Amino acid sequence: MPSPFPGMDPYLEGELWSNFHTQFAVEITHQLNPRLSPRYVAVTEKYQNAVGPEEIGIAAESDALMPDVGISQSSGKPLHEQGVSLLEPPLQMETIISIPVNHVWIKILDVRRRLPVTAIEFLSPINKRGQGRLKYLKKRRKLLLSKTNLIEIDLLRKGKRIPMTEALPTTPYFAFVSRVRQRPQLDVWPIRLQESLPKIPVPLLPEDRDVVLDLQHAFTQVYDLGNMAQLVDYARPCDVPLPPDLKAWAETLTANEKNGSA
Repeated sequence: MPSPFPGMDPYLEGELWSNFHTQFAVEITHQLNPRLSPRYVAVTEKYQNAVGPEEIGIAAESDALMPDVGISQSSGKPLHEQGVSLLEPPLQMETIISIPVNHVWIKILDVRRRLPVTAIEFLSPINKRGQGRLKYLKKRRKLLLSKTNLIEIDLLRKGKRIPMTEALPTTPYFAFVSRVRQRPQLDVWPIRLQESLPKIPVPLLPEDRDVVLDLQHAFTQVYDLGNMAQLVDYARPCDVPLPPDLKAWAETLTANEKNGSA
């Protein structure tokens, strides 16, 4: 069953994002590799960000990963252990522990030289805010100063956008393509919620032609094969609320799904 939305499904921006993001990256490699062969190959790579629960940006996930901070008042009465008198502490409190969060990205390699040619990054709740964003911007700067092309796909409405010299359009989603020879100029695809995800070029080495990445096809495959329709509860509001001008439109699209789950 396809998503009721024509392009990105805003219901995947919250609790289900990690699941969707991982499958989306894998599906893109499946789409690209037949077109890249035999000179290139696309592989998924994973790294971890250690962040505090306030940086995850998804309430349902943070609730599952980190208990609420609590304080308990001690009785102050002494304890006895093996004849030694121990005094209880005045307070017991829980500390904040950084949580390791996996992030998946794609690397396209020149098979013969085993060197990276293009990186495909997915903006996530982790790398769009707080310390996670600072770490991502550091990695991004290294890529932009290298001889590696960079594609950035931002299918999240919350969090900060990538830094630009001018204000970006006020669309909810974006795809950015940074070619080595055009920097600092980027090719930008603003994406409206009411339209399909675009086809974008994937640049390779200068002597080779771009290959085409069909983001909508990749999304549809993940939604269908990942049984996203069974995971999304359209009877509830989005985890990331829609603006008033789109809320009524979205409710019309999801009416059948709401009736089917009733």
